[in-house]
Amino acid sequence: MNEKTLIMDAQAVERALVRIAHEIMEKNRGAEDLALVGIQRRGVPMAQRIAGIIEAAEGKKVPVGVLDITWYRDDLSTLAEHPIINGTDIPFRVTGKKIVLIDDVLFTGRTVRAAIDALVDNGRPECIQLAVLIDRGHRELPFRADYVGKNVPTSKDETVNVSMAETDGEDKVALADRGK
Repeated sequence: MNEKTLIMDAQAVERALVRIAHEIMEKNRGAEDLALVGIQRRGVPMAQRIAGIIEAAEGKKVPVGVLDITWYRDDLSTLAEHPIINGTDIPFRVTGKKIVLIDDVLFTGRTVRAAIDALVDNGRPECIQLAVLIDRGHRELPFRADYVGKNVPTSKDETVNVSMAETDGEDKVALADRGK
C-alpha cells in the first residue's frame, strides 16, 4: 500500500482527541458512571488518552477497558488460520455504566457490531456510545458514531491508515491505495 495523502498530523490527532473528550463530558454531564472501552489495537491508546483528558478536566479518574473482538467477528473464517488474540481486560463492572466504545476507524460497522456483542457478554451497560477518530463511510450495518474526530470520504479502493505513537511510534492518519 502506498501512502497517498496525509489526512491528520500529530497535532490534528491530538486536537480531535481533546474535542472528543470534551464532547463526551458534555453529553454525559461529566464523568459519573462513565467508562471507556478501547477496541484492540488502536482504540486502546485512544481510550487511554481520552480518559486522561477527562480526568484532567473533571478531576475524576475514568475507568478504561480493553476489548478484543476477534472471536466475535463475522469474518473469522476468512482470517488467518491462527488469528492473533490481543486479549480483553475490562477491570470494572459493565452493568449500569455509560460505556463509550472507542475505535480508530468506522467503516462498514461490522467491528462495532462485534464489539457490542463482546461488551454485553460482560454485563448490561446503561448505554453504549461510540467514538471514532475517522468515519470513512461505506456502512453495511446501521451504525453511526456519537463522536467523530474527522469524516473522510473514501472510495472502497482506498484504506485509512491510523498510526498512534503507542503502537506505531507516531500519531498520524493517512489515506492509501489498497494493494492489488
